[in-house]
Amino acid sequence: MRQPRPAARILLVDAAGRVLLFRFTAPDRAPFWCTPGGAVDPGESYADAARRELREEVGLDRDCGPEVAQRTAEFLSLEGVEVAADERYFRVQVDALAVDTAGHTPLERRVMTSWRWFTPAELAAHREQVFPENLVALLAATEPADAE
Repeated sequence: MRQPRPAARILLVDAAGRVLLFRFTAPDRAPFWCTPGGAVDPGESYADAARRELREEVGLDRDCGPEVAQRTAEFLSLEGVEVAADERYFRVQVDALAVDTAGHTPLERRVMTSWRWFTPAELAAHREQVFPENLVALLAATEPADAE
């Protein structure tokens, strides 16, 4: 039976409309790219987890605003556990950001080997796997109404 895994994920978008993704490399699978975020700790809300993950993974401490999307996914976690994930997404807009990975855990330091900002066009053409698979559509669907 799969373990339930509530998770908060961040759509971190800069002024140029690019989204930040981390590249994961693990010995048991092909490299892949994913949004910042991770598991919700016991007793923590999705919103609190989003803020903590944003601080730990990119060095930015701020409220992530309201949940903008949700998805479920089943996969093998990096720790080797079969999970049923309930992922909640939060969109965070920044003008620019220098990523600070000082808050990464030992596991993150091993598997989150690099990061970069992607435009939607770059995402659509990218050859390595990106999660969530519908990220380009998700970004478009969650774009603020007042964006140009």
